[in-house]
Amino acid sequence: MNGNGHVPAPAILVRNLDKAFIVGGQVLPVLRRVSLRIDAGQFVGVMGPSGSGKSTLLYLIGGLDKPSSGQIAVAGQRLDQMNSVDLARFRRLTVGFVFQSFHLVPTLTALENVALPGIFASQPREEREERAARLLRMLKMDDRAYHRPSQLSGGQQQRVAIARALFNEPPIIMCDEPTGALDSHTGEIVMKMLRQLCTRMGKTVIVVTHDPKIEQYADRMVLLRDGEIVDDYPTNRDVTHPDMKPIQVKTLTIERRS
Repeated sequence: MNGNGHVPAPAILVRNLDKAFIVGGQVLPVLRRVSLRIDAGQFVGVMGPSGSGKSTLLYLIGGLDKPSSGQIAVAGQRLDQMNSVDLARFRRLTVGFVFQSFHLVPTLTALENVALPGIFASQPREEREERAARLLRMLKMDDRAYHRPSQLSGGQQQRVAIARALFNEPPIIMCDEPTGALDSHTGEIVMKMLRQLCTRMGKTVIVVTHDPKIEQYADRMVLLRDGEIVDDYPTNRDVTHPDMKPIQVKTLTIERRS
């Protein structure tokens, strides 16, 4: 509830969501009657054992897959009613994805990897590289701008992936096991960055993970088991954590050419 006593509009609203796959001629239910509301600006952790459906839920909310039945509304748009073209446009404008395996192009530099979304948006090279450079500077990776992924540590590669996810200024950041390939110290650095994106920039952040330490950073935890939500609770996160230094938002500003 905001200062005016109004309940904020949800960034994500899921109702009676079902998803099943056909495997070897058999129907394999993955999600069952899942209903979920996530308000704009929340940091939500999603946990559950392997096979619980948490990654499937993330992909459905992110428009990477379509449900078997049920409704998905994200930023006021009904994903379950969209065709493949509309879903592609939705993903480009609304969601930034961060994955465990980084998904960086090995032959491109960090700068070029971050600037990739600008190519698909038909931005001029100078404009997209200027924005990519500012994002790398924001994440303290500007000194690695011309390094290729093989020349970067796992944590550095993940920071490049986060910068790329931010390129189109999406209101929602979705992460699938973003620290799974990182050591614990580097994983904490990445989680703090994601927390800052929520606290300092107002992003809605959803993180699927096996790591229970996520409770230190999330506003809320959603627990899945056998395709169903079995718990959904607020955390006791300390919003005044001393390690939560502010991101310099001004570095994200870019002049738009006419």
